[in-house]
Amino acid sequence: MINIPKGTKDVLPSDVYKWHYFEKCASEIAEAYNLREIRTPVFEHTELFLRGVGDTTDVVNKEMYTFEDKGGRSITLKPEGTAGVARSFIENGMYNEIMPCKMYYFSPVFRYERPQAGRLREHHQFGVEIYGGKSADTDAEVILIAYDMLSKLGLSVELNVNSMGCKTCKADYNKALKKYLGGHLNEMCETCKVRYEKNPLRILDCKEEECKKITENAPVITDYLCDDCRDHFRALQKHLTTAKLSYKVNPHIVRGLDYYTRTVFEFITTSLGAQGTVCGGGRYDGLIETLGGAPTCGVGFGMGIERILLLAEAVGADIPKAAPVKLYIASMGDAAFDKAFELATALRRNGVKTEIDHMQRSVKAQFKYADKISAEYVIVIGDNELAANEVQLKKMSDGSVTSIGIDEIVNNFVKEN
Repeated sequence: MINIPKGTKDVLPSDVYKWHYFEKCASEIAEAYNLREIRTPVFEHTELFLRGVGDTTDVVNKEMYTFEDKGGRSITLKPEGTAGVARSFIENGMYNEIMPCKMYYFSPVFRYERPQAGRLREHHQFGVEIYGGKSADTDAEVILIAYDMLSKLGLSVELNVNSMGCKTCKADYNKALKKYLGGHLNEMCETCKVRYEKNPLRILDCKEEECKKITENAPVITDYLCDDCRDHFRALQKHLTTAKLSYKVNPHIVRGLDYYTRTVFEFITTSLGAQGTVCGGGRYDGLIETLGGAPTCGVGFGMGIERILLLAEAVGADIPKAAPVKLYIASMGDAAFDKAFELATALRRNGVKTEIDHMQRSVKAQFKYADKISAEYVIVIGDNELAANEVQLKKMSDGSVTSIGIDEIVNNFVKEN
């Protein structure tokens, strides 16, 4: 027997209604904010992620699925959604459209990491990307989209916000950070010793306990913001207050990817254990330029669908199941089955969820099956019913029975549907 690869998971027919509900809610909320859906390839040239995500990040150094294709090109399964959308924005000239350019996506993403609750090696993201809006109101709008989605699912979360500053802020902050960390270099993990030379900011994102202890008392970037970045951060907080959205300023949030500037945010819960972040994002004004496009500001987020559904289940969120079968047509004999097949086809083409017997069951067994699939109504067609051109329509919830002409069945159910 061939088993599923470690870190992947089947979404079974019995559970897929949860995914459909998530996708429906996410699409409706995104479109209420005038976002349009975009779909990008599952794999991209590796260079896209080296340049866009950053070659000092854990994603690039430890987690990417990279391989050489038959043409000798280095290809990577996408580890996150933003870089691919940014590449598409540049390549397809979307910067020539009316700004802001507002998009959302559903996408599989691939990361080689230790599987844990809601973090699989292949998992799925709902993401939002907005290009062209430079003011803090755009940041607030993106945060509100994420909040509205989480609230729609009945989830209780805490919003944490921070500012990463601009290039100028980061340069000043990096100097102060290196000065502080220099006295603890021997206590750090080997990865962070490399980060200290290449990108000390990444040390703040280290998951090793010893490094986390060291960075607890490190300088915070909000003390090094320039006037413009400070004003931007204040404006964000004003917009969140206007929207009556509670938040906490958390100067330790840096996110795990290099492209972030100014606003970063996370929605946090404790319902799934230690791994509390269920959504994260921020602003990335330099990303498009880094990838070869004209300077264009951007802001967005990514939300792991598996983790959100786990959280929804943990808190008992009400996710409606798929609509049951409206009509089950039981049959006895070949002529009756042919008529059942004809009726089912007509009903299905009119949007009525209908089922018939494909297993040559007895009538008694067909009724049991109809009950198992929660069919609302059942009719039985046999030779007598065909001769009379009439059947008995049984409502399964209360057992009530009414007579209906076979020729009236389709119109009756289409009208009711």
